[in-house]
Amino acid sequence: MNAATTYEHIVLDENQVPTIAGTTMKVVELITSHKAYGWSPEELHFQHPYLSMGQIHSALAYYWDHKDEIEEFIIQELKEVDELRKVFPVSEFEKRLRSMVK
Repeated sequence: MNAATTYEHIVLDENQVPTIAGTTMKVVELITSHKAYGWSPEELHFQHPYLSMGQIHSALAYYWDHKDEIEEFIIQELKEVDELRKVFPVSEFEKRLRSMVK
């Protein structure tokens, strides 16, 4: 069950993860696109046309008001990915893809 927040378009899912209301998109997912590509709210809307500008701005506002905790979540997720890369070898598929890029 989702819990309401003081942000009109943001709810907390059953794991207390901030999610954009009416979607399955987590706020952190939108924020990583914003940070990785430098996308403006308008570009985020172009890339995710199912989100309203209100939803996007609400997610951005939530991020700025909870920046430290979201940044820490991103850091922890990246650490987990690094640990998984150490445990699992590179797949043949990934090797083929990487050879195509070179």
